[in-house]
Amino acid sequence: MDVNDIVQERIDAARRKIANDKKRRLELAEARKHGLTRRHAQKLAHLLRSQGTGQGGAARTYAREAQEGENR
Repeated sequence: MDVNDIVQERIDAARRKIANDKKRRLELAEARKHGLTRRHAQKLAHLLRSQGTGQGGAARTYAREAQEGENR
């Protein structure tokens, strides 16, 4: 094993680490996106309940769309 082999191993290890870090960031971003959607839907549902039935048409639509997107 010479210096070039050692350098190549380090380069390969760095590439694997970069790929794993990127995959982890993507997974976390996806989880965060779904969590935020759920949180917003819950918040809007709470607002609708606290305001009564006469208001919040746009909020109701957004809450329904958020829940439908969550169920996909």
